Amino acid sequence: MFSDPKKNIEQFGLQSGSVVADIGSGAGFYTFAAARAVGRLGRVYAIDVLKEMLQKIKNEAERSGLGNIEALWGNIEKIGGSRLSDASVDAALVCDTLFQIVNKGAFSLEVKRILKPLGRVLIVDWSESFGGIGPQPEHVFASDVARSLFEKAGFKFEREISAGTHHYGLIFRK
Repeated sequence: MFSDPKKNIEQFGLQSGSVVADIGSGAGFYTFAAARAVGRLGRVYAIDVLKEMLQKIKNEAERSGLGNIEALWGNIEKIGGSRLSDASVDAALVCDTLFQIVNKGAFSLEVKRILKPLGRVLIVDWSESFGGIGPQPEHVFASDVARSLFEKAGFKFEREISAGTHHYGLIFRK
């Protein structure tokens, strides 16, 4: 198994009723796992720059009866680009996204901006390029570099999770 969103969300420990941002949501695998974890009282914002992916998330949420998902178009590489208010979410998910981000400094500050005080962020990304799946070797964003990026932005490292054979998982607190 490469990376199991449900297992990783369980390890992250989302609470019922939490408000979560899935930043760089892509096809929504983590969005749906988070929506089930936070339940009807919670809310999950799926944020991506690709409108067609957001439409797929909307369609699947409707088919699955998950009314707690809102798909938002946003540029996550600039401050304010997520279109969420300051300190508006309890948790953020950054899954299989870091290796694609160009402006990582602004990105980490945007994550910090939208998190409530003591909010948490789960980072899951590729630890290697594997058989043509995932990023090219030169685009892999190593866990120690990810940790340094988020600590430089003022986050406190909490712990690692077991995120899959070819992935790493890191949890930080604002």
